[in-house]
Amino acid sequence: MFTGIVEEVGTVAAIQKGQKSSILTIQGRVIFEDIRLGDSIAVNGVCLTVTSFADNKFTADVMSETLNRSSLGSLKTGSGVNLERAMAANGRFGGHIVSGHIDGTGTITNIRPDDNAVWYTVKTASKIMRYIVEKGSIAIDGISLTVATVNDDTFSVSIIPHTAKCTILSQKKVGDIVNLENDIIGKYVERLIHPIEIENKQSRITEAFLHEAGF
Repeated sequence: MFTGIVEEVGTVAAIQKGQKSSILTIQGRVIFEDIRLGDSIAVNGVCLTVTSFADNKFTADVMSETLNRSSLGSLKTGSGVNLERAMAANGRFGGHIVSGHIDGTGTITNIRPDDNAVWYTVKTASKIMRYIVEKGSIAIDGISLTVATVNDDTFSVSIIPHTAKCTILSQKKVGDIVNLENDIIGKYVERLIHPIEIENKQSRITEAFLHEAGF
């Protein structure tokens, strides 16, 4: 589990592309203070597993599902990436619950300065918009942010100078693709209210069956 509080901006040192997957090599500094094999590290909000590390670089396998659902497939050697280690049990919960499992992507449609802040407007699919609420939480490229406004197919966030300085969001331009993860609480609430209905499977335990069995 992550909090959406980016620890540092790392750099893509190498990309080894397979037929449907890839291996990323990421260079950083802060996250190597206590890194171990098998650790989970969020890269632009995507939870990846450390498969090797040395000289302030770690490698991670990226499967086809992740490439299809996120923007990791568009990374290039030299690209900056947001990095966050998994939250320690005794750590401070500074952001919100972030799983590192991307729901999909969005496209930045507008960037507007507002005094010392900057507004970003993102357009995304209805399946993601349904969970976005005003003043709720959203993770953009792994950054925990508060939703300021919501429309039919877009939402906006306002970021402070510290967030711009410590993440790659300040490097983004109109038209760029970003990873989005909805607040997981909303998804669980929806599932509890509307449980999966088993189709085409009728139970054999009927009133007649129970009567015949002596109940």
